[in-house]
Amino acid sequence: MSPILFWFFALLMLASGAAVVINRNPVASALALVASFLGLAALFVSLDAFFIGVIQVLVYAGAVMVLFLFIIMLLDLKAEQRRKINIPAWIGGGLVTLVFVAQLAAVLKRFPLGQQKFPALPGGRIDDVEKIGETLFSTHNLSFQVIGALILVATIGVLILSKRELK
Repeated sequence: MSPILFWFFALLMLASGAAVVINRNPVASALALVASFLGLAALFVSLDAFFIGVIQVLVYAGAVMVLFLFIIMLLDLKAEQRRKINIPAWIGGGLVTLVFVAQLAAVLKRFPLGQQKFPALPGGRIDDVEKIGETLFSTHNLSFQVIGALILVATIGVLILSKRELK
């Protein structure tokens, strides 16, 4: 991937991530999160992780966001009212951000392995789906089944909570 495309998708992720937090309308915030997920999927594809990129689009940008939008519409959330800007909170947040960026720059400047080039990947064909499936069903089989049970319980909970009472 060219550096121009990398920076485009990285900035897309950062801008839409900021839009998720800044937007007061929950639907617009959820759609900004979809844009962030799509930028992340493009970065995965640039790293030759095609399976993870496709799963990112299908599962997160597709299914999870449909669920989020369903919940937003089910709860009938309205746009948040404008409030007065809290100047001390903005100044404090800015100072904490500056200190964090300074700390991060100091650590990265002193990290010697960060200056080395990444070694070339082996030229053979690596099958992502086979490796992920092998790991998922051999090493993490119990975790996979527990997550399936949790998703089933969450689905039943959503159905029970969304059921309307008759008057």
